[in-house]
Amino acid sequence: MKIHESAENYLETIFILSRRQPCVRSIDIALELHFSKPSVSVAMKNLRENGYILVNKEGHITLTESGLRIAETMYERHTLISNWLITLGVNPRTAVEDACRIEHVISAESFDAIKKHTQGNP
Repeated sequence: MKIHESAENYLETIFILSRRQPCVRSIDIALELHFSKPSVSVAMKNLRENGYILVNKEGHITLTESGLRIAETMYERHTLISNWLITLGVNPRTAVEDACRIEHVISAESFDAIKKHTQGNP
């Protein structure tokens, strides 16, 4: 099943927030992304129904195995592409913004090639 770019962004945000704080709630996601609470609530419902997140009775959100896999992929792509662009001389703000778009459309083959190149592997 193809996951939408917005869902990938939400999963990546949950992943990032979970590394910063002990628990993640919808309000934390809304504040991080500058989205309305109702918009985030709808997105969380969709992610839960599709098996990407779990929400406990306190409203704490955790990634399922499939959600975590997607989130880690997006985070790795974002981080590597941002850093690569900055190394190439791109303004850091522009590099981060461009990486946000590129991370969703780049093929696994192209990403792996960039990753090998940036790590000095042939």
